[in-house]
Amino acid sequence: MILEAQHINKYFLEPEKHQVLKNISLSISEGELVSVFGESGSGKSTLLYILSTLDMDFEGVLKIHNQDIKDLTSSSLTDFRNKHIGFVYQFHYLLPEFDVLQNVMLPAMKLSEKNKEEIKKDALILLEEVGMKDFAKRPSYQLSGGQQQRVAIARALINDPSLIVADEPTGNLDQKNSELIFELLKGITGSRNKAVVMATHNPKIYLNSHRSIEMIDGFIRL
Repeated sequence: MILEAQHINKYFLEPEKHQVLKNISLSISEGELVSVFGESGSGKSTLLYILSTLDMDFEGVLKIHNQDIKDLTSSSLTDFRNKHIGFVYQFHYLLPEFDVLQNVMLPAMKLSEKNKEEIKKDALILLEEVGMKDFAKRPSYQLSGGQQQRVAIARALINDPSLIVADEPTGNLDQKNSELIFELLKGITGSRNKAVVMATHNPKIYLNSHRSIEMIDGFIRL
């Protein structure tokens, strides 16, 4: 089991206190792509922020690799997140001043568990896997939206995390590129035995995921 959440509750305090996640319990295993879908305001993104450890202000238990996340100090949590969780967002967040290869290498350079040449080798392998190796030296701002998102997936994988959290990763893409990004994310659950949890509005994605979770007014319907 990669991730286990038990009785997660989340409140927003402004403009007045209200509950946005209500007794959420779920688990995600290796080799599984789980889609979270529902109307805007149903709590999808809020849930993903908690599952990715970016929001720690919640009630309940969150375990990743059987590690209770709330037992970690702030610095330990940052290290844990960098090592075990990869992120893919609706917007790619590539740095325009760096080329494609440098963007992919950045999280591993920050983690500092390998030397620069080892990281470069890993990055080139990942770029080949997502079909972007020929663009390694191209400035990131010269890429199309679909190409940028493929690079973002390679970047998310550079530290070999077991969990990939993707928040609407196809939201800004056309149908062809949306299908390509989905197939890449689904493929890495098999080829790299990762767990992927992603928020989406796209029926083609949640109907073709290994498992789908519908959110309605802060609750989940499995």
